[in-house]
Amino acid sequence: MAGEGVKLLGYWGSPFALRVRSALKLKGIEYEYQEEDLGNKSPLLLQSNPVYKKIPVLLHNGKSISESLVILEYIDEVWKHNPLLPEDPYERARSRFWAKFVDEKCVPALVGTISKVGEELEKGAREAREHLKTLESGLDGKRCFGGTKIGFADVAIGWIAYLARIEQEALKIQLIDQQNMPVLAAWIDYVLEDPVMKELMPPHDKVFKHMIDMREKLIAVVSN
Repeated sequence: MAGEGVKLLGYWGSPFALRVRSALKLKGIEYEYQEEDLGNKSPLLLQSNPVYKKIPVLLHNGKSISESLVILEYIDEVWKHNPLLPEDPYERARSRFWAKFVDEKCVPALVGTISKVGEELEKGAREAREHLKTLESGLDGKRCFGGTKIGFADVAIGWIAYLARIEQEALKIQLIDQQNMPVLAAWIDYVLEDPVMKELMPPHDKVFKHMIDMREKLIAVVSN
């Protein structure tokens, strides 16, 4: 389907940019992709998102939309086919709630853990696990957060879960506890094996190295 002048400014390892790429792919929207150098942001990015100066930014017919969850809703409203949000108002509210929960609780815990060592690392991992366990309750025994098929919340949360798995490997900690979070673990497997999500998945080794490098830089900053 024609994207009607759609362009996405993103970064290969950003779960927030991957959210948008997944939504566009699920909708079958053709778009131009511009990879950003976050250390040397393009004039287009700075002009398109002057408030936060962050990716992702969606450009549609000369208008810019920022913040990944806002972009997901915009995409769903403009292109009505293959809806991401459930039709039922209550289920739509639940999808928005859990996507916001992940951004406000899980993401800060996971990012904060990267720079920690020793007892602080275990404390950070414990906090992240608690939030992930709470997230599991949002599935309510269903295959997906939206019910039977991948939708808004699954796209919003799936890439965070992918990076969490690599983070636990890189830091040698336990985050996604398959014994105590079997429903969440099964959901992650299901979502990440979806053909659309799998096609966009960044290479494991590249993400792993990026996370180790980021950890070393953050620890150096904290130490100084």
